[in-house]
Amino acid sequence: MMEPINNLLRGKSQNKNYDKIFQEVFADADVKKFLIEHHDQLTEDDIKRGRSKLYEFVHEKHLVQNGGASVAPGYTPRLVVSAKQIDVTYVPTDQLLRQQAIQAKRNRVSRRFMPKFIENASFDNYYSNNEGRAEAFNAAIEFVSHYPQKDFLPGIYLSGSFGVGKTYLLGAIANELADQGIKSTLIHFPTFAVNMKSAISNNTTTQERDTVMKAPILMIDDIGADALSAWLRDDVLGVILEYRMQEELPTFFSSNFTMDQLTDHLAQDSSGNVEPLKAKRIMERVRFLSREIHMVGPNLRQRG
Repeated sequence: MMEPINNLLRGKSQNKNYDKIFQEVFADADVKKFLIEHHDQLTEDDIKRGRSKLYEFVHEKHLVQNGGASVAPGYTPRLVVSAKQIDVTYVPTDQLLRQQAIQAKRNRVSRRFMPKFIENASFDNYYSNNEGRAEAFNAAIEFVSHYPQKDFLPGIYLSGSFGVGKTYLLGAIANELADQGIKSTLIHFPTFAVNMKSAISNNTTTQERDTVMKAPILMIDDIGADALSAWLRDDVLGVILEYRMQEELPTFFSSNFTMDQLTDHLAQDSSGNVEPLKAKRIMERVRFLSREIHMVGPNLRQRG
């Protein structure tokens, strides 16, 4: 392995391998190619002055190839000509570019209190070999294929029993959209509701609500799992849905309840007060923002 450049450049008199090392540098295939491609830009003196850069290039290239500690981890050296001088620039490796692409995709999907498994959810791995799930799967593909478009495109309201694949499908939709550069936010609504209550003490309820409310695409998971207080129903959920209806922002839902069952559930708040008109107002927004598809099938979480 070539010795570090600082040791080499202490001087020829202090380094018996000086000539041999530079023979190796100029014998390097990439150096040869570079000098041929730029022969009309570089004089012999330019090349002589640029020997240290040529050495740096070869040294760092070997480190990258052998998995050593490069001066710029994740980057590979490249020779360039700048102002008639040989220089070395560093560009991302293919591996780093892949890692950055994966991270950029994940950053487009904001998960709030959602299970980790949706991070890798995809249409390819969706268990759609069941008539009770096929309609929802086809609707998901249809949405991803046509969004964005000029006119408002409603989301999907996925109803069905526990473990039928509703949450996974929401995650798959979000990840497919992320591949297209589209951001989305997924929230587990019961946990979000608890978090909103906690936010009262530090006066951040409005900030928490508005962050969710203004998401380009919002997916509300497990709505109706718990009884809501009148405040959470009207001033949190109601305000979020009203804003999204006015702005025509696609919104998805998953629930163990059908829309009709959710109407009855929302009519009674956690204090036992029954207010069917307020529930109906909420559901008008839900129906505007999404189209219901009922999913049936075995509990996928119990499959071997």
